[in-house]
Amino acid sequence: MIKVKIKPKSITIKGHADYDVEGRDIVCSSVSTMVTTTVNAILIFDQKTIDYEVKEGLVKIDIIKDDDTTRKLIDNLINLLEELSKDYPKNIKVERE
Repeated sequence: MIKVKIKPKSITIKGHADYDVEGRDIVCSSVSTMVTTTVNAILIFDQKTIDYEVKEGLVKIDIIKDDDTTRKLIDNLINLLEELSKDYPKNIKVERE
């Protein structure tokens, strides 16, 4: 299961969806696409707004500068992840702290 923990200044995404085998896991692919697109979009506007770490089974995004554009993109990411978790509750869980 992918676990998403949302704090006011960070988002941590851990684990694997285990929906299907690697390469055919649509939940994992969706999360990867959402996160990669969001991080890249934020960095286009300002490379100093976030810091992020990517490892096997882990993505951590720290919000350094909470400007309007970054907040909108992060809020959009959270909404997308929450919608995905409604469709695949056995594979992704989103928690707000």
